[in-house]
This record gives sequence, C-alpha cells and structure tokens, in this order.
Amino acid sequence: MKKKPVSVKGQDKNLRVKSFEEVVLGFSEAEVLEEASRCIQCKEAKCIPGCPVGIDIKTFIKRLTLKDYAGAYSTIREKNNFPSICGRVCPAEYQCRRACVFTKKGEPFASQDAINIHFLERFAGDYGAKNKIIVKADSNNKLSKFKVAIVGSGPAGLCCAGELARGGVKVVVFEGLHKTGGVLRYGIPPFRLPRNILDFEIDSLKELGVEIRPNYIIGKAKTIDELFAEGYSAIFLGLGAGIPSFMGIPGENLCNIYSANEFLTRVNLMSAHKFPEYHTPVNIGKHVVVIGGGNTAMDAARVAIRLQNMNGIISDTTIAYRRTEIEMPARRLEIEHAKEEGVKFQMLVKPEEFIGDDNGFVTKMRASRCELGEPDASGRRRPVIIPGSNFEIDCDIAVVAVGLGANKILTSVTPRIVTDKYGDVQVNPETMETSVKGVFAGGDIVGGEGTVIEAMGMAKKAAVSIIDYLYYRWPDP
Repeated sequence: MKKKPVSVKGQDKNLRVKSFEEVVLGFSEAEVLEEASRCIQCKEAKCIPGCPVGIDIKTFIKRLTLKDYAGAYSTIREKNNFPSICGRVCPAEYQCRRACVFTKKGEPFASQDAINIHFLERFAGDYGAKNKIIVKADSNNKLSKFKVAIVGSGPAGLCCAGELARGGVKVVVFEGLHKTGGVLRYGIPPFRLPRNILDFEIDSLKELGVEIRPNYIIGKAKTIDELFAEGYSAIFLGLGAGIPSFMGIPGENLCNIYSANEFLTRVNLMSAHKFPEYHTPVNIGKHVVVIGGGNTAMDAARVAIRLQNMNGIISDTTIAYRRTEIEMPARRLEIEHAKEEGVKFQMLVKPEEFIGDDNGFVTKMRASRCELGEPDASGRRRPVIIPGSNFEIDCDIAVVAVGLGANKILTSVTPRIVTDKYGDVQVNPETMETSVKGVFAGGDIVGGEGTVIEAMGMAKKAAVSIIDYLYYRWPDP
C-alpha cells in the first residue's frame, strides 16, 4: 500500500495569532525518515528539473533515509546556499512537488500525496546549521585575483555572492538598507522566516569571505562606473522590485491606506509590532481589508490579524481578491494558515473606491462582484464586473498588495542599462548580462516580481556567466 504523507505540525492557531513566533514547527527526525521513505527514487526524477536551482532532490532524500544528514545537507548546498530559508518559503507546490510522480499531470499545484520535499530540505538545512557544517570556498588562484560587486542583498544578490565566493572570487555586497536580506527581511514575517535562520544563512556567506556593506545605495553613493574604476571586474545587479503598485481608484490617497510594502516593512524590518520599544509605529484598526491574492497579501493579512490580537482588538481582517481561490498565486499553505487564523476571504471582488470621513481617514471600501471570463495574458480567466453588483465593506485600514515595480534608483542614473517599459533590466537570457559589458542582473529587477527560488535560479546562472567572463574575457589583473 502507498504510504500516507506525513503532516507537518504547527503552533496552535489560538496562540500563534498573538505572537510572531514561527508557525510551522517542521519535521522531527522520525517524521523525516517516514516521509523520506515514501520517495520511490524514480529513475528519471522529474522533481529535479522542477527545482529552479536544480537541487539533486533524489540523492538528498536517499541520504536522509540512510540517516546521512550531513550528506543530505552537503548535497543540497552543492546547488542551494540557503536550504533553511528555501525549506520555509519556497512555493514547492508549484515547482518540485508539482513535478513529483505522485501529482497527476495537469494539476495546477502539487497533490497532497506529493513528497514534502521542502520540509525535508528544511530539516537538512537546520541540521547543517545546528551542527555548524562549513562549506569552504575553492582555492582558485586565478579567480581569487578578481573582485566582484553585488548590488542588493536580497535572494538574488546573496545567492550570486555565495556562488562566486565558493568559486574563490572576492565579493563585496552593497545594501541600501541598514540590514541585509532584502525582501527576505522586510517582506517575509518572522512567523514564516525566523530572523535567526535568516541571519545564520547570511553569516554563512561571511564565512566564505563575502563582505557586506549596508547603508550603501549604488546609484547615489557610487555609480557603476566608479565601481569599475575602483577595481571591480564585474557587477551583479540584484536590485529587486521595491516600488509598490496601486489600483488608481478614487480615495486611494486617504489616510490609513498602506501599500503592502510599507505595511510589512514597518513591522518586519522596523519592528512596529513592538512600538514604543521600537520607534516606528503602524496603525491598526477594527476592520482591515487587504487587496490581493499573492503571498504578500497573505503575509499582510496574517500580520494584521496578529496586530489586532496583540492590541486587544477583535480581529476582523478580510482579503479581497478579484478571482477565485484556485487562481490565487499564494502558496496553498499560506492560504490555509490565513483561514485557520481567522482571515476572511471575499472572492471575485473588484475594489472601485475608498470612502473617507471628514478628517480624511478611510472608513469603507466600495467594490463590485465579478465573474470569470476569458483567459488574459497571464493564462488565468479575466474577472468581469457583474452590472449592479456593487456593495460596501467596513474598512478603517486598507493594505494594497497588488504587486511591486522595478527599483529604478540605479537604472535611472545609468541610461546605458537597457530597461523595458516596466523598468525591468533587459538581459541576455543565456548569460544574464545586461547591455553594459561586465554588468549582469537577476531576480525581480529582471523578471518582475517572482519567488525567492526563481530569483536564486537567475542569480546562479549569472554567477556561472560571471566566472566565465572573468576567466576568458578579462585580462589578468
């Protein structure tokens, strides 16, 4: 008989809505061995090409079954510098797990029977961290002569830095904020990605010799030409997508309407949930409405629920989304957790207007009901407004989570870097090199807002190209 999948345990829902402690507790050793034993070790493991960074999933799971946890960790680290992070935040149901043989062809996301690859990866990553397994850099005499600048310390920048450092290249990461991690720190709440895990993974790069300089905005403090003049042989741009998008509807400039970017940054980076211990506040109300259906919307809603509970407010947080749940790009696990924690869902709803009081504060959101029509450019069915279906919902805090645009601080002062109409950097898809020789890019600044692991996949490809560039296209220093 086919073995049943092992369910991962989590914090009690009544307790977790009052704290920012990690929700998913992960597998125990016994659970790892049971879940890993379900893998049938396919001759052609489709889960491997389903991983954007190409982890040898089949081998690392096999090593888990043999209790060779160090070997499993080392196998993952051959392709992924951040297993503890990816094991927590990767949308595995759309990637490796969806490609698992236990998922039927054509399903939109992984079936419940698919191997829980991400939780197995998390266990191996945490084992490596707890046992301080060190991955050493290659002693490559030629590459050690070169210095590469990484702009941005988000998942793309950190991944590229790790790949280059392991190859023996001297790497310096420039980060505009006062803390490193990019969207991993300011976008993802601690209850999904604990800060000690993030800090460990970043510190592991420092062990490889990576230097990180925070509070340093390339494009303001220095240009790319000045970096080249200082002796950097190549530059990688991991600028991210940090400019919030809005809907452009009436009343969107009323008070207490946040972009998800600002709302989450205030809490995740600036510790607004601990105000006044920390000096950055964030407003919270009785009726919170979050607009959007991605992971960012789920994070914002789940943060809002916690702020309401921690401030003694009866929680009333609603996600408004213009399609149905099946079209939501958010991870299935995050949707499930949001529901467990009391987040309400209004599906097939299109916001039309925010209504405010005499003091300019939002009080209601006017919206219309929708039905799904023909597919649009994304491949999902387009929401079509149902005439005469408009209604109002109480709303004293609104969080708009409808996407992010390109960070243009650097590209706006470097017109030689070709961008598209959205401000995304154009690259050679084979090499990730931009229109400027020796300047490469990856992550959200190239493909638009995507996942952590997708950004890392682009960064790994760029790192390979940079090493090739240093070897063959650059004279010896």
